[in-house]
Amino acid sequence: MDLFDTVNKENAIRALVRQAVEAYASGFSDRHLSEVDDEEGTINMKIHNVFIAALGADIQYYSALARSLDSSLGNMLEKMAINIASLNYEISQHVEGPIYQEQTDYIAELLERYKNTRGANHKKPTIDDYKGICKMNKTSVHSKRHESDYYLKDTETGMHYLIELKIGGDLDNKKARSEKEAILEQYCILANTLGAEDKIKIYFATAFNRYGEGKPWKQSRVKQFFADEELLISSNFWNLVCKSEMGYEIVLDEYQKSAHLIVEALAKIKKAYLGE
Repeated sequence: MDLFDTVNKENAIRALVRQAVEAYASGFSDRHLSEVDDEEGTINMKIHNVFIAALGADIQYYSALARSLDSSLGNMLEKMAINIASLNYEISQHVEGPIYQEQTDYIAELLERYKNTRGANHKKPTIDDYKGICKMNKTSVHSKRHESDYYLKDTETGMHYLIELKIGGDLDNKKARSEKEAILEQYCILANTLGAEDKIKIYFATAFNRYGEGKPWKQSRVKQFFADEELLISSNFWNLVCKSEMGYEIVLDEYQKSAHLIVEALAKIKKAYLGE
């Protein structure tokens, strides 16, 4: 890629980040301002907690708003990442095709070995665990469709990326096994359809590192079911989505430049609810 293309690509990424933050700040503000007199509004439904109220009006307000801010900001980042990825990849959010009973049986057995941490048959996950799965003996076949967070196809290299994204990385006990099962089945469907596995990679991804950028990912529930090579944490996620080694820096820099719009929106909401 020459300098002109690199600059154009960076400008396009920055524009998408800026647009995402602008739209989010405006929408978040409009939503909560419209609910000021609504007893069932997001904030009003929470401000009658007398135990929180005893800590002061500011604490009461921010505790009511925090959950809404956290979840809606996560949704915005997910959509923004998809829009950025569309600059570089063909994008789909589902995988559909043939999968064989032998493959689903093998996946179930493999996941049980991951889960059974105290058993003699326990296994730590590696990417070699499922390599060659499309070459297994195949008899009973059926078609299956899986919704996917991100299914990216790089038309230049022919690589296919299946990504399970958890914005902050939380993966609770009930979901860890099912998330890995779903993405392994997607892997099988793609491998069966393509007739090969060498152009498919699966990832568990996060938009930021809850342990600090550049530090090892420690969440035991994730590492119980996902190999280190399957982790796409923070900068590695954004670099892949942007298809640039500078992707994370570009996204974060532009987000920081635009973040004042969200701060201003929060100030408007606070004034409307607290009169300050």
